Parts: sequence; C-alpha cells; structure tokens
Amino acid sequence: MKNKNLKILISGGGTGGHIFPAVSIANEIKRREPSAEILFVGAEGRMEMEKVPKAGYEIIGLPVQGFQRSLSLKNLSFFPKLVKSLSKAKKIVRDFKPDITIGTGGFASGPVVYAATKYGIPVLIQEQNSLPGVTNKILGKKADVICVAYEEAIKFFPQEKVVLTGNPIRREITEIEGKREEALKYFGLQADKPVVLVVGGSLGALAINEAVHAGYEKLTENGVQLIWQTGKSYFGKVDNVADLQKQGVVVKDFIYKMDYA
Repeated sequence: MKNKNLKILISGGGTGGHIFPAVSIANEIKRREPSAEILFVGAEGRMEMEKVPKAGYEIIGLPVQGFQRSLSLKNLSFFPKLVKSLSKAKKIVRDFKPDITIGTGGFASGPVVYAATKYGIPVLIQEQNSLPGVTNKILGKKADVICVAYEEAIKFFPQEKVVLTGNPIRREITEIEGKREEALKYFGLQADKPVVLVVGGSLGALAINEAVHAGYEKLTENGVQLIWQTGKSYFGKVDNVADLQKQGVVVKDFIYKMDYA
C-alpha cells in the first residue's frame, strides 16, 4: 500500500514579515519531504497573492480584511467578508484534508486556523515578533504548538504550548559566501565603494523612506552606494530612479534577490 503524501496547509500574509517565514517553513518541509503537498491561503489583494506563487507554491485567496481601529467606513464590510472567509476556509480544509495547518499571522490565518481546529486538524502557529500580533494572540488559545522567535513573546501565550525556535529564514539568504561579485553585477554597483542596504520592511516604512529621499546625497557625495527598498506605496514618489542609479543609488519597490542585497 502506497504511503499517503504529507499535506500541509499554510496561512499568513499581509506583510513580508508573515509571508517569508511561511515560505521558509514550506521550503524546509519540501527539503525534508519532497513529496509533501503544500497549499497556501492568503488574503485577496495582499502581497502574498503575488509573492507565494513566485516562490513556487499554490495559493488560494480569502476576501478577509483587517479591522480598522479608528472609525472607518471600511469596517462596514469587515464582518460580511469575515463570514465569507470562514465559510471558504472551512471548504478549503474539507477539500484539501491537511495533516497539519500552520499559521504565521496576518488577516487570512485567522479563518484558516479556526476552520482547522473545528475539523480537529493539528495547528501550529509561528510568531515572528517580540510583541505578538492580534491574530496570533487570539489563535494561540486554539493552537496545539506555538513557535516564538523571542523570549519576550512567551508571556502572551499558554506556556505549555510554547517552543522558542527563532525565526525561519530562507536558506538562500544564509548561504551568501562568494556571492559579492555576482551581487554587485546584479545591482550595477562598483566593487571599490561601500554599499548600504536600506530596508523598511517589505511594504516600506514612511519615516525611513522620507529620510533616505531627503538625505541620500550626503551618502553618495562621500562615496557610499545605496540599495534602497521602498515598498510599493512609496516607489512612485521616487521619480528619478534612472538618474539615481547613475549616482550609485539602486531603488527597488521590492528586492527579490535579498541574498544578493
């Protein structure tokens, strides 16, 4: 009798901080169990719907959205979308029949992890931050195992479920020995000048972006080159990208080759 392939359902997204740990977990599972079937679930219109397929995995989107803490008309659609997402998440769990469900935080992981617990599927959640997000705090009560990156996060969860693991990192990012020459060529930078990498998260950080935009010349005048990830929302505000490249400032909305960076 042929052994059944391991089936893993992974959900998390909204930001790279949720997406790439999820991808790292998937990559490691595939390295150890090449026959494993992995399915991602994300939030429609969020960056995971683009980044996860680029990493080579199938993803299904839910209509779920975040709840605005300030008064907002967007909150009127929150509950209808949540109900639809819960219904769709239950169907995904029934159809895919995962052996385990993994949540890494973000809007979509809530309905998916909740649905998995309703069907008796073992659940693991992974928390990347020292101060856990709202979704993972809620899901921690339902999860079987909670993997945290920092000791400071342990107190927010049931102690008997917590394992201190650190954050999962994509293997290619840790294997950078001997890539410098390749990386300089990739970004079009000079080997005899220092390089500073500016990253304000996958979506960009406004304060960092504004500071770099206002002060990059002080660095370039002193022979420093920049690789600057702005995030999509700020990228359009940098209207002289080609000219900046000539000055040694490489501007990207998102850096796919982070190992090169």
